[in-house]
Amino acid sequence: MRKLFLILGWMTLGWIGGQAAESPAGEQSLSVQEIVDRSNLAAYYEGKDGRSHVNMTITDSQGRTRERRFIILRRDDKDGGEQKFYVNFSRPSDVRNTVFMVWKHIGKNDDRWLYLPALDLVKRIAASDKRTSFVGSHFFYEDVSGRNPADDTHELTETTAQYYVLKNTPKNPDEVEFAYYMLWIDKTHFLPIKAEYYDNNKNKYRMVEALEVKTIQGHPTVTQARVTDLKSGGHTVSVFSKIQYDLEIPESIFTERYLRRAPRRWLK
Repeated sequence: MRKLFLILGWMTLGWIGGQAAESPAGEQSLSVQEIVDRSNLAAYYEGKDGRSHVNMTITDSQGRTRERRFIILRRDDKDGGEQKFYVNFSRPSDVRNTVFMVWKHIGKNDDRWLYLPALDLVKRIAASDKRTSFVGSHFFYEDVSGRNPADDTHELTETTAQYYVLKNTPKNPDEVEFAYYMLWIDKTHFLPIKAEYYDNNKNKYRMVEALEVKTIQGHPTVTQARVTDLKSGGHTVSVFSKIQYDLEIPESIFTERYLRRAPRRWLK
């Protein structure tokens, strides 16, 4: 769901300046704020809501693989506003009916819940856990619903024929494992295409990439994404299918009631 779904943690805004970026011929120059705002809308707010099936393949440093299958539901309050995400797992059997739910807020920490059916337990995920592994993959919990743009400052470092390249630095570095990340935003549709994360020694240790983009119901949409751990050598690839927008998903789905009782009608 990001571009609907790109479980990538990319962004709306938080830049403190008004630096302008070059635009394709015939277009007015854009400020960094405008670039990041447009990228945020393109990556997270296409349609009023959406649904996607996801097949996730996790590969470790020795080439061994594991799979996760799940469905993501997303509902927006308004463009650029608060959102809700519902993630229901179907495979493998040991995670079947596990549910991850997010209420994404603007200007404060998101609310996150994890339902573990084997224990019939609903667990709140603390803000301090948002940069930990999402169900054993190389994605983080924060990647699922996106990083709060106000948590970073954004600086335009390069403009190429195809991309705006931004450097993004956390305002509270003690809360994250990275010193900064570089982001490539496509100038045509404003989707984030690649993010590279660097540690305090300026070593690149993590990379997130959009491997495929297709137009669905008129919306450019990421349909394949990969996260690579450059330290361990492992990576995770997510393939998105059966993507649909504007389904009129009811808000009641995104409540604790449906953590324990899956809304089958919407998980097709």
